[in-house]
Amino acid sequence: MEGKEEDVRLGANKFPERQPIGTAAQSQDGAKDYTEPPPASLLIEPGELSSWSFYRAGIAEFIATFLFLYITILTVMGVVKAPTKCTTVGIQGIAWAFGGMIFALVYCTAGISGGHINPAVTFGLFLARKLSLTRAVFYMVMQCLGAICGAGVVKGFEGRRQYESLKGGANFVAPGYTKGDGLGAEIVGTFVLVYTVFSATDAKRSARDSHVPILAPLPIGFAVFLVHLATIPITGTGINPARSLGAAIIFNKDLGWDDHWIFWVGPFIGAALAALYHQVVIRAMPFKSK
Repeated sequence: MEGKEEDVRLGANKFPERQPIGTAAQSQDGAKDYTEPPPASLLIEPGELSSWSFYRAGIAEFIATFLFLYITILTVMGVVKAPTKCTTVGIQGIAWAFGGMIFALVYCTAGISGGHINPAVTFGLFLARKLSLTRAVFYMVMQCLGAICGAGVVKGFEGRRQYESLKGGANFVAPGYTKGDGLGAEIVGTFVLVYTVFSATDAKRSARDSHVPILAPLPIGFAVFLVHLATIPITGTGINPARSLGAAIIFNKDLGWDDHWIFWVGPFIGAALAALYHQVVIRAMPFKSK
């Protein structure tokens, strides 16, 4: 037995491991060459308006947000209209619907538009100068239009009376919570999401760990899932102004508009804080003005 162990030891020394595994395999001769991409302009870029890729990206955001609202609002409708939650997917199922759709849609559209599907994500990336003002505004408009159309199709399937009786999947602060509670929940929830987006798509990290771009949609979708589990009882979980706007416009009742400002102010503050934290603290790259 001792002889075998000696053979193994000698063999290991004779044929040393030449290719480290994991992260070390990609940085054995020093870090991979990496050049920080130039920051996007904070001003309007007219040149983008003549590019087909610009409009293709906007269309991708529209379709993705349309599908996102269609699947998720239908899931909410199915849970709300059931006489007992035991016969439905429940809150966990709603959270999985939101997180799962984000996972799928980010995977499908990341190579076209970046897979934002959320004005708060777009806003955070704009503040970090990952995209221009022209593209940020265009994305937000297309996301909101897609959300309105997606919620509208759900209303067409459910019928106006049933859709309105089920509150249309609109976001509002639940009884027992204050508007401050709702705002705080939206800020923290969006911070979690946008911080995850920054971490999962960090170009410098991608250069070091080749698996990161492939796995990026997974942590983003999982972050959405976890935030929904935590905040559905408080606000129904917005963390996406387009999702909240689409449901509110199609529902079109006071309940859908009374607290609506929370679902814009909260996500935008959360996105700004996440961008600040990632760029200044994590990446140590203060914002630069052009």
